[in-house]
Amino acid sequence: MATHPATNSTPAGPLRSGNRILTINGGSSSIKFALYDPGESLQKTLAGAIERIGLADSSLHVNKPGQPNEKHPLPAGDPATAITGLIDWLDRAGELGKVAAIGYRVVHGGPAHTEPQTVTPELLADLRQAIPLAPNHLPIEIRLIETAAARLPGVPQVVCFDTTFHNHLPTVARTLPIPRRYAAAGVHRYGFHGLSYAYLLEELEKLAGPEAARGRVIFAHLGNGASLAAVRDAQCVDTTMGFTPDGGLVMGTRTGDLDPGVLIYLVRTEKLSPDQLEDLVTKQSGLLGVSETSPDMRDLLARRDNDPRAAEAVALFCYQIRKWIGAFAAALGGVDTLVFAGGIGEHAAEVRAGACDGLGFFGVALDPTANAANAPVISAGDGVTVRVIPTDEELMIARTVLRIVGGNS
Repeated sequence: MATHPATNSTPAGPLRSGNRILTINGGSSSIKFALYDPGESLQKTLAGAIERIGLADSSLHVNKPGQPNEKHPLPAGDPATAITGLIDWLDRAGELGKVAAIGYRVVHGGPAHTEPQTVTPELLADLRQAIPLAPNHLPIEIRLIETAAARLPGVPQVVCFDTTFHNHLPTVARTLPIPRRYAAAGVHRYGFHGLSYAYLLEELEKLAGPEAARGRVIFAHLGNGASLAAVRDAQCVDTTMGFTPDGGLVMGTRTGDLDPGVLIYLVRTEKLSPDQLEDLVTKQSGLLGVSETSPDMRDLLARRDNDPRAAEAVALFCYQIRKWIGAFAAALGGVDTLVFAGGIGEHAAEVRAGACDGLGFFGVALDPTANAANAPVISAGDGVTVRVIPTDEELMIARTVLRIVGGNS
């Protein structure tokens, strides 16, 4: 294992103005981070992301309020390398010594851990035991926690689980159609992207009022990892991801839902081991598998006019979103509000248009001009209100850290 120089600064003390909460949100192709001053209100002092992890042009993007955005080349063949580079950059920038607490998004805590909590050796041991539930996420997230802890010993750390928002799924949505004994062992639908959905629900209430937030809402968090959630009376009633973050909608490199017969066929005909099968369905499939070129929607949209494989990947993504919107409209008994979020949901007008195409029969219609401008409200007419709301998982993490470490309600 590579060694790294210790920070030149002493870690900050209690959560007070001038110190910082560092949030780390490690995804499958990016790591987002932010620093917050926990004074009278959480003020973001710095934010950024390491993007396109695993690709040749990975880079560190930094935004400081009132200053030009920065972009730095940062070789990041995997998330573990990326987080080391981020910590080194924070150290060189003089920010690391201000950190008084760290918060993380953790995808899965298994059946035993569904609420935010401070990091302890016992929790890390439990998370290692839960790795089979999210083998493409938990090892990375554990490594992020361990790496940061080694550089900032004694700084409290808090984990925020992505499953929390879905804790009260109805039994009919939670249950998987397998022998009941497996449910007793924790094999059921969990749901993910919960930090994003919790934030979006709060923002919807701010923007449109309590009645809208308690109405029939479909959230579409669309990024390299993607899912939808159906919410009624401010409670999640169904979601596309299931036992793991690999199910549901087709994603950048993940199949989403797949006929189990396909897996059985591949195991028998290609003699795949469990690890090989997992690699196939989580790292070689999805938009990458269909396009044979890239898992990144930006690349596919740029190529689709000249590459039918890219066009088919985009069409498949939009088609599946459209099907899930229709399914959740049935589950909710109608739709009042549809919200797009995530990197693709917030910036790809073509995807939003494709996802909503043909849904006019139950009141979904887009204003082409507003949609092209990524406007806050992109719907036309008096039917379903369609919104674009930028999500902020990092702020939700910071709020949780402040509540748990700082004692704030």
